[in-house]
Amino acid sequence: MKLSTVIRILIDRYWKPKLRHTYWLFSAFAKETKTLLLNPDASLRWHARLDLIRYAFGLVKPVTGQTGERARAAADWLLRAQTACPDDGVSLGYFPVNGSYQGWKPSYPETTGYIITSLLQYSRQFGDVRAREAAIKMAYWEIAVQMPSGAVQGGPVTSPDRQTPAAFNTGMVLDGWCSAFQETQYPAFIDAARMAADFLVNDLDEDGYFKTNGEYVSVGEIKTYTCLCAWALYRFGVLVNDRRYCDGAIRSIEAALRQQQINGWFAHNCLSRSDAPLTHTIGYALQGILEVGVLSGRKDFIESIRRGVEPLLANITHNGFLPGCFYADWEPASFSSCLTGSAQIAVVCFRLAEVTGEARYAASANRLLDFLKSLQAMDLSNQALNGAIGGSFPLLGEYMRSGYPNWATKYLLDAILIQATI
Repeated sequence: MKLSTVIRILIDRYWKPKLRHTYWLFSAFAKETKTLLLNPDASLRWHARLDLIRYAFGLVKPVTGQTGERARAAADWLLRAQTACPDDGVSLGYFPVNGSYQGWKPSYPETTGYIITSLLQYSRQFGDVRAREAAIKMAYWEIAVQMPSGAVQGGPVTSPDRQTPAAFNTGMVLDGWCSAFQETQYPAFIDAARMAADFLVNDLDEDGYFKTNGEYVSVGEIKTYTCLCAWALYRFGVLVNDRRYCDGAIRSIEAALRQQQINGWFAHNCLSRSDAPLTHTIGYALQGILEVGVLSGRKDFIESIRRGVEPLLANITHNGFLPGCFYADWEPASFSSCLTGSAQIAVVCFRLAEVTGEARYAASANRLLDFLKSLQAMDLSNQALNGAIGGSFPLLGEYMRSGYPNWATKYLLDAILIQATI
C-alpha cells in the first residue's frame, strides 16, 4: 500500500472524527483485543494470535484445491449455526468476545434466506441430505416470521410487535423461497414468495429505488446495493411467468446503474459510509446487476460489471488479499480485508468468466478464494470456529471485528461450489 494511501486512511479514520469518538474507538479496540488474545479458550486464543501474526508479517499461504473438504467444513459450520438457535433460523454468527448464547447470536432472517440457496446447491453437488433438510426447515421458519405485509424484518429475529420491514432483507429471503420452491414444489414457499415479491414491487419509488431500507442502516439516502433484490425478484417473475416482477427488477438495476461513476465505482453503496463502501456492499451491487443482466440478456448490465470489477482486480495482491473498503477513486480505504466482500467478488468473477469466456476473471477469483481458504478455521477443538471465516482479516479488522458472521461463510461456500465445477 502506498504511503500516501496509508496517511489518507489514518487521517480519515482517526484524525477527522472528534477526539472523543477516536478515544472510545481505541478504548473498545484495546479491550476487545485483550479479551480475544488472552481468551481462556485455548483454541480461540491460538487461532486469533496466529491470525494476527500472519497479517502482520504477510505469512498467508494460499490453499489450492481441497474444494470438497473446504465446502463440507463451511456447510457443516452453517448447520451448526442453525442448531445453535432455539428455532430453525441460522444464528447471525459466532462472536466469542461480545456474543450471547455462549458466543452465538440469535437467528437472523435476512441471511438465513440466502443461506437456503447455498445449502440446497451444496446438497445437490455433494449429495448431502442433511443440508437439504436443514434448508427446507429454514424456509418454513422464514414463513413463520414473515410480516403480514409480506416484508421481512430487519435485524436479528424479534417478536412481531417489534418487527420493522426492510426491502433488502425481503429480497434475500425471497431468494431462499424461490430456491426452496424449485427444490420441492411446495405451494407454501411460492405463496410466501409472492407476498414478498409484491412488497418489493410496491416498494419501488418512481425512480426505481427501494424505499424501505430499515432502521439498521444509515438513513436519508439511496442504498444502491439493494439492487441485489432485483435478482430474486426476476427469478420469481420467471417462476410464476409474470412480467410485472421482471420489469420491476429491470427498473431497480437501471436505477443502480445511474449511481455508477465513469470509473466503475458506485455512489450511495454502503451500510453507513457511502464515501468509502465495503467490498461487501460493492459485491452485492455487482452480483445483482450481473445476474439480472444474464437472465434478461441485457449486455449493458454485464458491461457495467466489467467496469466495476476491473479496479478491484487491480487491487488484489499476489496472494489474494483485497482491502475491505474503497474511496471513489478506487484507492483503498481500509488496512484490513472484509472477507465476505472478497468471497462475493470471487463469485462475481467466476460468473463473469462463465458469461464472457475470459479466463482472467477466473484466475482472479481463484486467487481471492485460495486466500480465503487459507483463513478458514479447520481442525480446532472449538467446533464453533471450524469451517468458518471471520468478518475481517485480521480478525481484529474493521468489519464485524472479532466475529464470524454467517454470511461470510455462506459466500465462502458459494465461491467454493463454483470453483469445484471448473
